[in-house]
Amino acid sequence: MTSNPLRINDIAPNFKAKTTRGEIDFHQWIGDGWAILFSHPKDFTPVCTTELGYMAKIESEFAKRNTKLIGLSVDSVEDHQKWSKDIEETQGQRIQYPMIGDSDLAVSKLYNMLPADEPGTAEGRTAVNNQTVRSVFIVGPDKRIKLMLSYPMTTGRNFDEILRVLDSMQLTSKHKVATPANWKPGEDVIIAASVKDDDAKKMFPDGWKAPKPYLRIVPQPR
Repeated sequence: MTSNPLRINDIAPNFKAKTTRGEIDFHQWIGDGWAILFSHPKDFTPVCTTELGYMAKIESEFAKRNTKLIGLSVDSVEDHQKWSKDIEETQGQRIQYPMIGDSDLAVSKLYNMLPADEPGTAEGRTAVNNQTVRSVFIVGPDKRIKLMLSYPMTTGRNFDEILRVLDSMQLTSKHKVATPANWKPGEDVIIAASVKDDDAKKMFPDGWKAPKPYLRIVPQPR
């Protein structure tokens, strides 16, 4: 048995699950904002400990952007609660966002991080068994997947980059622009290729720089 792979713009699969903040229905929990689901192969693992702590430190930055955080690890909610104490002790930050207990592997399978026919539960599994459960999903207010990233176990994720990508996606969802390589908030952007010049003149009356006809550069819309 296999499941269809998830793609950007697919509806994020909905689920109900127990978390460290009570049971949730994922789509209802997201509400009318954005959400970031990031997953971990096992509790009490070193790289993930630093990641969860860092996300707790910058959670307020995501909140400013109307974005909720939710973690997932292939263990029980009870184990998550114990691990949270270690994270607070070693990383200096208490986790406030919910962490999904996925001891039956259901959400990991639903999001194609483990094969749909993977047998058993979290019991007896190791981080190596679960190493593919190392992904980040950004979900928009329309409940569609806007971004997917997967990382190896030995490489800590760059969550500042996730924040930068979120800024880009929120900007480009409101304005008909795209962001260039290594863009940061406040820097110039590119008029979307779908916008014809006649329409662009109305949208950007001050004009634009065009080193090539298809590369139209303007200040970031405010």
